[in-house]
Amino acid sequence: MANTERANFGSKLGIILATAGSAVGLGNVWRFPYMTGQNGGAAFILIYIACVVILGIPCMLNEFVIGRRAQSNTARAYARLANGTPWRLIGLFGVFTGFLITGYYVVVSGWCLQYVYASLAGHLTGDADYVKNYFDTFSAHPWKPVLWMLVFILMCHFIIARGVEKGIEKGSKMMMPLLFILLVVIAVAACMLPGAGKGITFLFNPDFTKVDSNVLLGALGQAFYSLSVGMGCLCTYASYFKKDTHLTKSAVQIVSIDTLIAILAGLMIFPAFFAIHPNAPELMTDPAQASQYCGPGLVFITLPSVFQQAFAGIPLLGEVVALLFYALLSLAALTSLMSLHEVSTAFFHEELNISRRWGATLVTALCAVIGVFCSLSFGDTREWLIVGGKSLFNWFDYLTGQIFLPTGGLLTCLFLGWYVPRQIVRDELTNNGTLRTRVFEVYLFAVRYVCPLCILLIFLHQFRVI
Repeated sequence: MANTERANFGSKLGIILATAGSAVGLGNVWRFPYMTGQNGGAAFILIYIACVVILGIPCMLNEFVIGRRAQSNTARAYARLANGTPWRLIGLFGVFTGFLITGYYVVVSGWCLQYVYASLAGHLTGDADYVKNYFDTFSAHPWKPVLWMLVFILMCHFIIARGVEKGIEKGSKMMMPLLFILLVVIAVAACMLPGAGKGITFLFNPDFTKVDSNVLLGALGQAFYSLSVGMGCLCTYASYFKKDTHLTKSAVQIVSIDTLIAILAGLMIFPAFFAIHPNAPELMTDPAQASQYCGPGLVFITLPSVFQQAFAGIPLLGEVVALLFYALLSLAALTSLMSLHEVSTAFFHEELNISRRWGATLVTALCAVIGVFCSLSFGDTREWLIVGGKSLFNWFDYLTGQIFLPTGGLLTCLFLGWYVPRQIVRDELTNNGTLRTRVFEVYLFAVRYVCPLCILLIFLHQFRVI
């Protein structure tokens, strides 16, 4: 029989670092920089920050309120507040979404470990064509990506199985400061390169001529996805918050850390990029170059050769910077994967009434199976893993990112804004009246009207309905 005593984070610092680690992931390092590069530099950053305040913080608070109030896994948390109505299905939907994301996210996480090894072994020394061929060959290999994927998910399993305070919190306290230090070290090294000033200027000089409705909606989407909204992570972590946790202050601190790391990632990438590519803005906005300068292509194809060329004046420095970068990327992937894994672990642990260790083992095994098939969809067997022109990996990415997350976020806003009693929401935000709040009415208005409208606009825009 499982232990029914509810676990909690042991400290306020643990809450902030663990939840910030959930939000800080691969999207901060590869999605935010290229979107900034394509959409007007600092103009995009300013719009993104506004979107985080308008959409991100209210949506984060939604999950905090539900999770801490119910003190249970995401599915049960919604069910307790739904009182037997169909609203309870939102929680199950969130668990399912987080589970699917875990299954394919671990594949890319395994790539990060492979590139740590490749940096140590000196396999990334070569021109851009060589590095591109290296990535294509590796990702299509029948067993190497699977091996690294399994190593990565076992690392995550070891942390999750140790529990909330001894596993997730302790791991976050070690990894988040290290991630920040690595990010600062690489950013400083990049900013000291000859010609790096152009990249810094580009990042912080707003170009509002590029701002249109697409940029606005892109910033809204980035704010939504970057903060791990809609996949059960925030709700699950909030269930481990103590009753004296200041939810609003915690949300602001977490969002600030997430945004700071995204901007530091830009300071790490743009100065080095401009140091060897004076025409960097044209490259990043050229549709023909999209696969190389956007998404995974940016970090696994472009950046290795950028580091080699930018730091070529000092022997081995390019290899060292690449090693630090992929170590940083692995840490970011691991902190996010921990939160995704925990969503399903808490669900199985509590709903099946099994031990936490067995719950974690079940999640690890199931997600490893999904990860194997997602990984193989890049290789020679991809013909039978492609449906409708998309590989299995891309289908998982598309369904969860483009459909499930916006749907879950929208339904949560409607649930908390219109169904959950107003007094319950106020009690959670004020810690049962012990905290003063001047923004409750603003928050409730945002949750009822502003956030649903923004999410609906994002959803319709990606299908070119508007």
